[in-house]
Amino acid sequence: DTEVLTDHCEVLRERGDGNVDIIVDNAGFELVTDLALADHLVASGVAEVVTFQLKSHPTFVSDALEKDLRETVAHYSALNAEKYPNAQAAGVRWQKYLEEGKWVCHEDNFWVQPSPMWEMPEPLRSDMKERCDLAFVKGDANYRRLLGDRYWDYSSPFQDVVGCYFPCPVCSLRTLKAEVGCGMDKEQVERAKGLDDEWMVNGRFGVVQFGSGATIL
Repeated sequence: DTEVLTDHCEVLRERGDGNVDIIVDNAGFELVTDLALADHLVASGVAEVVTFQLKSHPTFVSDALEKDLRETVAHYSALNAEKYPNAQAAGVRWQKYLEEGKWVCHEDNFWVQPSPMWEMPEPLRSDMKERCDLAFVKGDANYRRLLGDRYWDYSSPFQDVVGCYFPCPVCSLRTLKAEVGCGMDKEQVERAKGLDDEWMVNGRFGVVQFGSGATIL
C-alpha cells in the first residue's frame, strides 16, 4: 500500500499541521529506526507533531518505555561529534524536537496488553480519533493484535480487517514472523511460498499496509 500511504502523507504535508503517532514496539536498534522515521516525518513536513505511543511497563525485556526513548536520544546527542558527526547531529536534533514539543511521549497500559486493538479503551480511542491523522503500527506483536491474533484469509483487504475499526488512518509496518496476515495479493503470496517454505515466520518478507480508519465509532 505504499502508493496510497504516500498520497495520504502528501495531503498532510500540504496541510502543514499533521499529527502522526508511532505505536512503538521494542527498544534498542528498532527504537532508533522509529526515531529516524519520526525525524523524517517532521523534517519533510508530513507531521507538525509526532506522538510516540509507548508502553507503561515492560512485559518483555525489550519493550520500549518513555525512559528508553529519552535515554536513546541523550546517548546519541552525547556522542563524539568528530567520530560520529551524523549520529550526534541527529541526537541534538531529536533532543530539540522533544524540548520544542514536536515530539511527544505518551505511555499507556493498553500497549502492553494481549487484547485485540479493536478493544482499545477510552480515553485512548477518542484521543486518537480526534487528534491523530495517521498512526504507524510497528512490530509483529502489534500486527497480531491488529488482527486479534486470528487467522484471516491472506487476501482479505487490510481495510476490511483493520481499517474499518481503527480510530484513525493507520499504516502497519511489519516483518512477517507469525502465521497470521491479511491484505496480501494472491500472486505475491504464491511467489513467496515458492521462494521460501517458511515465508510467514522467518522475517524474510514484510508488508506496508494502509487503512483509512473507521468513519463511525
